[in-house]
Amino acid sequence: MNDKQLPPRETVVWTGILSDTLLAVAKGSIGYLSGSKALMGDAIYSGADAAAKLAGVIPWNRKQSHKAAGSAVRSRSAQGSKEPMAAILFSVLILMGGLQVAFSAIRDLTRGHLSAPGQSALAAVLLCIVFKEAVFQYQYRYHKKKGDGSHAAYADSHRFSLYTSITVFIGIALAMTGGYLNWHPLLYMDPIAALLAGCLILRKGYSLITSSVYKRIQELPSEEAASFIETVQRVHGVIRVEQLSALEEGSYVNLHVKISVNPRISVMEAQDISECARKLLQHRFVHVGEVHMDVVPYDPGYPYKSNHELVDNDIPTLLQ
Repeated sequence: MNDKQLPPRETVVWTGILSDTLLAVAKGSIGYLSGSKALMGDAIYSGADAAAKLAGVIPWNRKQSHKAAGSAVRSRSAQGSKEPMAAILFSVLILMGGLQVAFSAIRDLTRGHLSAPGQSALAAVLLCIVFKEAVFQYQYRYHKKKGDGSHAAYADSHRFSLYTSITVFIGIALAMTGGYLNWHPLLYMDPIAALLAGCLILRKGYSLITSSVYKRIQELPSEEAASFIETVQRVHGVIRVEQLSALEEGSYVNLHVKISVNPRISVMEAQDISECARKLLQHRFVHVGEVHMDVVPYDPGYPYKSNHELVDNDIPTLLQ
């Protein structure tokens, strides 16, 4: 019932992408006009956030996406497949941007000819922090209500974005204070904040490229796999866990689970059972991200088929 009242997932994702792009343009423009290298570094970090999210919505393969559209369960599985080349390309661009910010900050620090940034830079950082926090709360609450496990990843990403903005705010505030008090050492705080922002941008690019390159299918330890299977089998309506595989992505594990249910129940009932199993896994195991469920009818095999199944079957059981 709650899922029907929530906005579409694509709306929430593209809201984050567009908001980060808008923040990058606004910060970059004001940083350039006010002469703040730190704010321009924060702008590149916002652009890196937008690029990382954009890499996450590019599908792996158009043919796979069209095939998945015919099945509700397969469509969920196709959403987890991403294009690694796009992620690597965006990672390289982010790393280049971080290096550019860092080298520019080091050049300003070594030259020593510094000036205090304008007041618009400080106001822009404050407004952007408030706007970014509002968008984050919107996305975080959506994914937490949706129960797809993405709220933890959003919180981690937002934390470092907030660190960058706070670092830039402190650097700009101290540099402006040095300009008002004619205390030259404080003017170095703006390029120092830009250097720290460049390091955080490099970390962002490195984490994106490692998560895309080293994302792999792994075999779960027997104890952990047994815990997952036991949790799924607790759900009423699950007859057996047919298959369970894991996809490691950073510090999270995405699961692909195939369960068998009573072949005589309706499709809606089967979807409700898979949804209950998915939410139970995500709520019990904090390191589990997305869970993709495949539902198949339970087939006990010939010796265990019931009499009424044999009577209802029009296909002869003996060779003619």
